[in-house]
Amino acid sequence: MNSLVATPPVPPHFYEYSRLASARQMSTPTVTPNSRKRKADDDTNDHDGRMSASPTSSPAFTPRTLPSARTVKRTRPNISGRPLALPRLLETLDTDALRGMLRSICDRHPSLADEIVHTAPRPSVSSALQVLRQYQSNLQSSFPLGGNPGSDYAYNRVRQPLGHLLDALSDFTPHFLPPNETQPSISLSYLDDATEIIHALPRWSTPQNNIERDSAYDEICKAWILVIREAAKRGGGFQLQYGGWEQKLAKHDQSSGGKLQAAVHELASCLGWMHGPDTQAYGGPGGNSDLGSIREQLLSGTYGLGTPVKVGPW
Repeated sequence: MNSLVATPPVPPHFYEYSRLASARQMSTPTVTPNSRKRKADDDTNDHDGRMSASPTSSPAFTPRTLPSARTVKRTRPNISGRPLALPRLLETLDTDALRGMLRSICDRHPSLADEIVHTAPRPSVSSALQVLRQYQSNLQSSFPLGGNPGSDYAYNRVRQPLGHLLDALSDFTPHFLPPNETQPSISLSYLDDATEIIHALPRWSTPQNNIERDSAYDEICKAWILVIREAAKRGGGFQLQYGGWEQKLAKHDQSSGGKLQAAVHELASCLGWMHGPDTQAYGGPGGNSDLGSIREQLLSGTYGLGTPVKVGPW
């Protein structure tokens, strides 16, 4: 019964549409990933060719040659290991290493000692005091913890650093004295600080242990006297008159327990009439008072004011 069902007729235009679709499908190429890549590469090459052809073919364009890496990099003839040159070696040494090396060289070649002394820069007051204060710090750190710091036990513990400090003080002091030092201001400045270091030396319970301290005061007192006499010869003792050294030296004498009294007397005798009324012991009775008054008037600029001016023969 189904076979008797009639099939509807196909319109004629359907056959024409199918024929055109098949022809269009056969004429359209199949695009694959490889074909796309090749097409992109071809386009890029064509574009680069067009871009590169125009500038290079222009007569005004001059291509610049870049230096090669071999010409820029500095070549070293020898790559093997070798010791440092002397300037680089000295840069790596610290102060202690340099000092030790110089001592060793001078021990092996004594003739170089004088050359080093004359070549080295002249020590300043600050550099010398820095060394002395380092010895002083070593002395303080050597004291035993607890107990009596003035006992014989403490003295035996710090005897070596104490000797180092006193030896350094004895070596540095003559360097700042005339005639080696020609500037009184530098000599006085050193003596002022060096005397303070002596004041800080420990005092021991046993009098025999204080002999070194007393000897240091004796040496520094002689140094003060030498510098005072030399300063009095220069510029009318200007450094002594207006540097406040009377008060400073009097304070040092008080701190030392009178061990600098000779230096105080020397300063007073060098200043002479320029002392005030407090130093009458160094002049006649009443004389220093008048001279001190004149000095005050000269310094204040009032000398001669109020004095009648005489005209004519005296």
